[in-house]
Amino acid sequence: MRMSGGAAGSFVPKPVEDPEAVPVVEAPWPVREKKVCMCHRAFLAAGSLMTLLLLACFVLGRDSASSVAWLQIDVAKLTGMNNGTAGLTTNAPHGRDDLLGGLLPAGMDRRSCRSWYESWRYYKYFPYAASPYLQRKLRAYEARHRRCAPGTPLYAKSLEQLRSGRSADGMECTYVVWLPFDGLGNRMLSMVSGFLYALLTERIFLAALPPDSADLFCEPFPGTTWRLPVDHDFPIKDLVPQGQHIDKSYTRLLDAKVVGPDANATAGVPAYVYLSMGWQLKDPLFFCGEHQLVLAKVNWLLLYSDLYFAQSLYAVAEFQDELRRLFPAKESVSHLLSRYLFHPTNPVWSLTTRYYRTYLASAKRRIGVQIRMFSYGSIPADDMYAQILSCSRQEHILPETDGGGGGASDNGVLATRSDDNGDGSNSTAILVASLYADYYERLRSRYYEHAAKGGETVAVFQPSHEERQATDNLAHNQRALAEIYLLSFSEELLISGRSTFGYVSSNLAGVRPTILLTAYGHKVPEPPCRRAVSMEPCNLTPPLGVECRGKPVDKEDLARHLRVCEDSNDSVKFFD
Repeated sequence: MRMSGGAAGSFVPKPVEDPEAVPVVEAPWPVREKKVCMCHRAFLAAGSLMTLLLLACFVLGRDSASSVAWLQIDVAKLTGMNNGTAGLTTNAPHGRDDLLGGLLPAGMDRRSCRSWYESWRYYKYFPYAASPYLQRKLRAYEARHRRCAPGTPLYAKSLEQLRSGRSADGMECTYVVWLPFDGLGNRMLSMVSGFLYALLTERIFLAALPPDSADLFCEPFPGTTWRLPVDHDFPIKDLVPQGQHIDKSYTRLLDAKVVGPDANATAGVPAYVYLSMGWQLKDPLFFCGEHQLVLAKVNWLLLYSDLYFAQSLYAVAEFQDELRRLFPAKESVSHLLSRYLFHPTNPVWSLTTRYYRTYLASAKRRIGVQIRMFSYGSIPADDMYAQILSCSRQEHILPETDGGGGGASDNGVLATRSDDNGDGSNSTAILVASLYADYYERLRSRYYEHAAKGGETVAVFQPSHEERQATDNLAHNQRALAEIYLLSFSEELLISGRSTFGYVSSNLAGVRPTILLTAYGHKVPEPPCRRAVSMEPCNLTPPLGVECRGKPVDKEDLARHLRVCEDSNDSVKFFD
């Protein structure tokens, strides 16, 4: 794999191509060495949903981190390592809180899923606690899941009903099945949305995890499984669609009068219905209350989505009051549900924590920089790097330099050693997550060649890079997930606009990130970035022009909490 140099103009990133066309990475852990320098440092537009519905949607860019290998970095470590324990969080509510204030249930085996009980040590912020109502709903859901999960008599009964080809009234267990679509960031956000929908409708959430995701996450519900067993006996063949035009999607079945008020009553309700909820949003009527009444009669719903659509559920009148009770702070929806659902498996967690303790833990301040280039907003590397620096100056993110020499032989480097307090209290670590090495090289050179103002030590790290993503490779996804969590352990985040990878990192971190705006028209935007007012992810493809005829929604409340995203004028997110 070619390593890009740090010279200006030496490398122009290519647009990301279809991840399905990317060859599988065969060698998961080749070792590469890279030195990291240590130098000086000193240190929206809002609109209502009704207006938004008149806008046109852009195509949602797909997102997944990619990495050929995690680079083993030969670096003089930041001072004050304290045997790898420095930098761990101690500001969790009420001190030690390995169940995140009642968000997580007790009962997970500590040895089988270490991240379950250890994640609180690494998160820097705990901005929202789970409401008592949310805690009760989660405990009730977990009990229901144990009754209805694969391997239980009730699941066997539901499977027989699925084989019959028709749904039945009075089934104790009904299901929403998540199907994989797009890269890791998209998958995680669509899983959060699917689980929220299951919580609202008292369905059981199952995940049809493909081999490339089989060993990423621990089971989120103790004593049971969320994995859908897809084998030769499963009634639905070719379960995962090959595109968003699905024959048995809700809208197509509605048009064919297979479901809905005009359906043939003698034929009965079909056993399952696909929800085509990808970035083309083929089933926008899903977000109407009257259609939710129709879907409630279907025992199995198959969710094919790469979107975070929690905001659009809030626009369904039948769900609005329940969502208010579950999440008094709307900004907390994805933050709490992501910390509830996602717990890296031991291999991923070991990868994450080992890197963190070795290179990041001892720094006083950790800054995550996540850079993603989309084909519709690609610009030369020189322009992208200039946008990063311009944003940093605007929002005071990255350490400023003195603009002088500051090379390896300059006295400034020696001053760094003497100015540090010896306990890491005068140091900053910058973690770069990108498909490309170019931005890491440039930042590294910046702090190598110029002393940071104020005498702080600055170290720049990039665990991995490659020019293409390989979403269908498990080892690749494990490393990508580890980078998401490393970013989430930062005090401050600078992320690319419209990037689901950055969205997930931010809401796991509990941080309102600074967002680099997309270079529409291949021109550097002005301003270069915006500081997020809400850490909630953006719904990049909300339902447009849909006329619902059911119960009216509270439009005033909707306009207050659903507004235009900071980084996408045709999308919405939650605000408080």
